[in-house]
Amino acid sequence: MQLARRHDPIVAIATASGRGAVGIVRVSGDALAPLAEAICGRALVARHATHVAFRAADGTTIDRGLAIFFPAPHSYTGEDVLELQAHGGAVVLQLLLARCLEAGAETDPRSGGARVPGLRIAAPGEFTERAFLNDKLDLAQAEAVADLIDASTEAAARSAARSLDGAFSDEVHALAASLVELRMLVEATLDFPEEEIDFLTAADAGGRLQRAQAGVDAVLARARQGALLRDGMRVVLAGQPNVGKSSLLNALAGAELAIVTATPGTTRDKVGQTIQIEGVPLHVVDTAGLRDAVDEVEKIGVARSWAEIAGADAVVFLHDLTRRGDPAYEDGDAAIAARLPAELGADGRVVHVYNKVDLQRSAAVGDGLAISAVTGEGLEALRRRLLALAGWQTASEGVFIARARHVDALQRARAHLLAAAGHAALGNRALELLAEELRLGHDALGEITGAFTSDDLLGAIFSRFCIGK
Repeated sequence: MQLARRHDPIVAIATASGRGAVGIVRVSGDALAPLAEAICGRALVARHATHVAFRAADGTTIDRGLAIFFPAPHSYTGEDVLELQAHGGAVVLQLLLARCLEAGAETDPRSGGARVPGLRIAAPGEFTERAFLNDKLDLAQAEAVADLIDASTEAAARSAARSLDGAFSDEVHALAASLVELRMLVEATLDFPEEEIDFLTAADAGGRLQRAQAGVDAVLARARQGALLRDGMRVVLAGQPNVGKSSLLNALAGAELAIVTATPGTTRDKVGQTIQIEGVPLHVVDTAGLRDAVDEVEKIGVARSWAEIAGADAVVFLHDLTRRGDPAYEDGDAAIAARLPAELGADGRVVHVYNKVDLQRSAAVGDGLAISAVTGEGLEALRRRLLALAGWQTASEGVFIARARHVDALQRARAHLLAAAGHAALGNRALELLAEELRLGHDALGEITGAFTSDDLLGAIFSRFCIGK
């Protein structure tokens, strides 16, 4: 958002599009009392829900509903906030939005009575951005607002709520405070080199640095878990035609999502579904069977399958136990295995799963998993394997939601503290380098909560919010 526009009064429909019992139009800005009176026909008592008629410019009634006025600074954004709760019809809300824009022009306190635009439509995330800019939320909490809205599992929603309450921020602030104390000790030693007092030794700076490193490691581990709860893991089901990929997707999802027939090549395009295991979202994609297709449509499907595999976090390579020993089938599996991305195999992210164990129980599967997509046998073991591949290590209780940028910032803070420990071991000969590494580590932590944040980053973060939030 441009700096010049940060003080414009803004308005937006704050509820989802479509029909609903209630719809909300939200306004934020300075000196909104005249606007509220123009629309509601009366002055509003602060923080009281008042049943009023929402008036058009000619005095006719647009709708009847509840109006709530929150004077600054005691509001979500830190500015005056007006919420108009009307019936949730799309037309009604558009009429109410248009009336706010019209009344805003009439009552703009900066206009000196002239009819100039005093209110504009809010950009995505602009209400929450103002809450951040007015110190109502830090940046991690502001991001948690969007994460709570977008949560795809109950565990993710609970973790986002924990971050919104400040659990993540509190831990980051505590780490930052410990680094501030260390920086003060180092700076004191630099400022008074001739003194006989060794500030660092007397204040156990070495022990403090070790505790700070341990604290960053602990928060980083939990942030990784929180990022997993937020983003999940992309799992692609791959294999030759008719090995049971669609049946496995349906079994994992607990619903008939993909068409299942005995005809090879039934699946021509990807079919996806998000499932959850212990609250971790897994985005499972069923793909077209991999073979040398002859028809043009199937060729396109196979090409898309390989594209999905290239972007996967893990691949479930499905084999058919009833066709093992067939030379043509074995050659097909070998061709697929040779073409799978090498990095997936090297990292152990290709899971070999042998389907139809209910029909063929005598075959050995080595390190693979034997399952039946029809009876459900072995599916729990597959879920456990996928959860382990995702990196899930702990139950969701106490985990806070986190983003990739948070994990990156913590990793950089950790690297700077490790470098600081190396300089600390050299004693007074490397105090300047020690001070610099502590500063960089402190700055990295500050990026998480927004203490050190560029306008470009703010724009990237808040532009992904929904309008009206």
